[in-house]
Amino acid sequence: HAARRERSTDAPPRKMILTNCAACAAPLAHDAPRCVRCHTRYCNKTCQMDHWRRGHKQICKKIHRGGNAEQYHADKKYKEAVAEAVEACAADTKGQTCYICTQALHWKTKEGLVRGCSCRGTAGFAHVSCLAEQAKILLARAAEGQEGQGRGFRRWDTCSLCEQRYHGVVSCALGWACWKTYVGRPERDQLRRPAMGVLGNGLAEAEHHEDALSVEEAKLAMERRVGASAYSILGAQSNLATTYDKLGQHDQALRMRLGVYSERLKLSGEEHRETLLAANNCAFSLGVLERFEEAKSLMRKMMPVARRVLGESHELTLMMRLNYARSIYKDCGATLDDLREAVTTLEDTERIARRVLGGANPGTVGIEDGLQKARAVLRAREAGQKVVFVRE
Repeated sequence: HAARRERSTDAPPRKMILTNCAACAAPLAHDAPRCVRCHTRYCNKTCQMDHWRRGHKQICKKIHRGGNAEQYHADKKYKEAVAEAVEACAADTKGQTCYICTQALHWKTKEGLVRGCSCRGTAGFAHVSCLAEQAKILLARAAEGQEGQGRGFRRWDTCSLCEQRYHGVVSCALGWACWKTYVGRPERDQLRRPAMGVLGNGLAEAEHHEDALSVEEAKLAMERRVGASAYSILGAQSNLATTYDKLGQHDQALRMRLGVYSERLKLSGEEHRETLLAANNCAFSLGVLERFEEAKSLMRKMMPVARRVLGESHELTLMMRLNYARSIYKDCGATLDDLREAVTTLEDTERIARRVLGGANPGTVGIEDGLQKARAVLRAREAGQKVVFVRE
């Protein structure tokens, strides 16, 4: 009766990040049957009964007390992600204190510190719990009109000190923190929907790409289901394309990225940050598929726009220069002058990235790797040797 009452309301049923049957792991339909008490979902009644006999009976009440299946799962994954992030940051955070609560161990959770941004020296150390609480407070202020909601939501993935995005396992922990905070809200809620995006990005940062794929597919389906704006749908498509690339589905990624870039141009023009990001993503996919001339042509067109709009030291401008240089040094038809241009471009880009992002930032690491490869190709070609790249 409870399930029938819920479906009779005007509110649509909510999509879970738990997108597979709890019994057989098959993909779930949006309106899949579920346990009446704890809302664990199954592909059919047979799987539900089988799972009950195999142990769900013993934990059903516990899941219900934990806020039901979605919330219970998010809380569990959050704790696991925080433990992983604290362990990964242990060497860097030894002897430091949280810049928010000023303690080494969190007063309530007893968790250790993390730092996964571009802060250096003694700056930027914090507990994931403190960062999450800070983000919630900023969003509350946004709801009261004290600052823009978009700016407040950035605190879930961007450091308030160095203004650079968190990366790696720290980003993943914050993704789960964000999702567990807003998962209980209705599907159409303006905070729950971007929270799913923060989780997908965090999973990708930690290289949990299969998990990220299920989140990004669920988010895109949800955006379409609730009649979201074209901008929101394009954002979901862009994130999904990135996941396709990470999983080696490069042709599918490029098709989606070309569509996103074309629509961004129509909606926002070439000077909008999201249009520039879409262009850079297209160039990356073109390079992976060895369509180097197309990648170079696109970057030559859009890099001057990025410099003018965002500035020389913006992370996106730096990534566009990296993709441009890659499309040169990976091209077997590049001349010596072309290769020297690639090396010069990356030397300048590396200096800026190290100053702005720091040496540990993945963007800086990627630029340094590209510089080493460009130099190696140039040396080999100057010595008359042939260089062959394996698709990354």
